Amino acid sequence: MGGRNWTMVTEIILVGIPTTPTLSGLLFLLFLLAYLVTILGNFLIITLIWVDYRLHSPMYFFLSHLSFSETLTITCAVPKMLVDFLSEKKTISFAGCFSQSYFYFLSACTEFILFAVMSYDRYIAICSPLQYPTIMTHPLCVRLVILSWLSGFLLILPSTILKGELPYCGPNVIDHFFCDSAPLLHLACADIKAIELLDFFSSFVLLISSLTLTVVSYVHIISTILKIPSVQGQRKAFATCASHFTVVSMGYGISIFVYVRPSQKSNLHFNKILFVLSSIVTPLLNPFIFSLRNETMKEALKDTTIRRT
Repeated sequence: MGGRNWTMVTEIILVGIPTTPTLSGLLFLLFLLAYLVTILGNFLIITLIWVDYRLHSPMYFFLSHLSFSETLTITCAVPKMLVDFLSEKKTISFAGCFSQSYFYFLSACTEFILFAVMSYDRYIAICSPLQYPTIMTHPLCVRLVILSWLSGFLLILPSTILKGELPYCGPNVIDHFFCDSAPLLHLACADIKAIELLDFFSSFVLLISSLTLTVVSYVHIISTILKIPSVQGQRKAFATCASHFTVVSMGYGISIFVYVRPSQKSNLHFNKILFVLSSIVTPLLNPFIFSLRNETMKEALKDTTIRRT
């Protein structure tokens, strides 16, 4: 990278899971089904939010961008994984590997910032309902979404530039499904401690700061809900936050465990399992969580289906 002559690696081998042909075929079908369901589920959410007037609110506006972010995240990793299940030569170009890693973490970083933005939206809606329409205006929502994507871009840019300037002279094997940051970095023929520390710091800043904002918002939300005199009122208020809280818990729990560690080399095999959970299982479940646990979304889906028949 960077146009220097000592960059020798031109393609990278992704080990993935050593399997038999039969097991590879079964895994291909399993992950293909998960990918298609995730794409269709998120596409359905985005479409419903676009066409149904009941979903034209800040909460669903942010949800549509979260669905797009998750679609990008899983698309960065799974299609290449599917090809490798059916291929004997599991290779990817060096530029393709670097691009896959960059866009994967761009969408993942944006997703966590959107978690914090959505928790702030729920905080205003429940703790200051009378001021909600004047605070969460459409221009503000647009700016928050742009800020989320721009922040994700700027957060991973320094580390990406530094990694691109390293000499990669072999080996060229990554023991993973995709070009994860840590195993890609360990292919460099140079001292990587400073970049590892930068990656750790970036992950720490992103996850802990967004988690802190989310937790503070939910502390105020729960405190406000518990002050509602009627049980029915409390349940209705909790229902508006349940889906978001469930998704946030899964996302932060797995990602903090995987990425907020100074060195990840000794746990690469275990990280494969966590990668499947965070990048495939969680995006697969999220459309169901947001649709099946949200009455407004279910009503919009039902009405849209009736109109189309």
